[in-house]
Amino acid sequence: MPANLPLSALAIMLFCNIAWAMNVVVSKIAVSTLGLPPLFYTVLRSLMVLVVLFPLLRQIPARLPLVLIVGFAVTGGSFGLQFVGLQTASPSAVGIVNLAGAPLTVLFAILFLGEEVRWRRGIGMALALGGVGLAIGSPSASGSLVGLAFAFGGVLMGAFASVFVKRLAIGSVALQAWAALASLAVMLPATLALENGQVEAMRAAPLAIGACVVFAGLVVSVGAHSAYFKLFQTHDANLIVPLTLLTPLLTIAFGTWLTGDEIGWPLLAGGALALVGVAIIVIRPSRNIFKPLLVRNRL
Repeated sequence: MPANLPLSALAIMLFCNIAWAMNVVVSKIAVSTLGLPPLFYTVLRSLMVLVVLFPLLRQIPARLPLVLIVGFAVTGGSFGLQFVGLQTASPSAVGIVNLAGAPLTVLFAILFLGEEVRWRRGIGMALALGGVGLAIGSPSASGSLVGLAFAFGGVLMGAFASVFVKRLAIGSVALQAWAALASLAVMLPATLALENGQVEAMRAAPLAIGACVVFAGLVVSVGAHSAYFKLFQTHDANLIVPLTLLTPLLTIAFGTWLTGDEIGWPLLAGGALALVGVAIIVIRPSRNIFKPLLVRNRL
């Protein structure tokens, strides 16, 4: 047990990890089993977040255009690509691909923020990216390379935007509200132009789709995310961030249990290697990166 971290904080982090892991599986069910168009699912999720957090839009933040751009990238844009990927990729493989977010965030911080990386974090970056590459190339994931490419694109977009979050003068929960607004403004025209079958999917399984949207928007984005960042008001990030590494393990477990994912040794070995690399990255101190965003963004 991490030193000086109370049981209540551990319980909150357990809830967050379960919610984040289940979110990948629930999203897979929504866009694959239930046949909900992925961009439309992003619209519904953003709408749910916006309904709950709408009062936070009353205060206009500084640098609003940048807030909207970054907010969209770490939410609607990133998750939209992930949802497209989940149409064909397994939740377990996508969960491991999400581990690439930490080394990519550090890489972008080196390029744009002057982040200095010593040899330990360099090794962590190499291990994480190598492990993700091994997992993507595993036989159990080979049939969904296109889906994993979309998922990786989502991670790439989220990692790039994450390095600029610390530069925004806005709270994390308020950022969710503005991000939901930006995502809705972009994704609603996108789904109308690029997708079809939205109404048919809703009519076929309204209760199941409603449950997925409530879980993704209310439980995960508003509930788990807000609880996660609340912990940083009273606890050291070095104690909190490493605990998020439970998420990919739970994603694999839930994917195997609920969606019948095929888990081969290359996928497990790649995931373990990536997990070790990410652990090295998040434990080492960072000068320019908001440490909670070294892991896959949770907005």
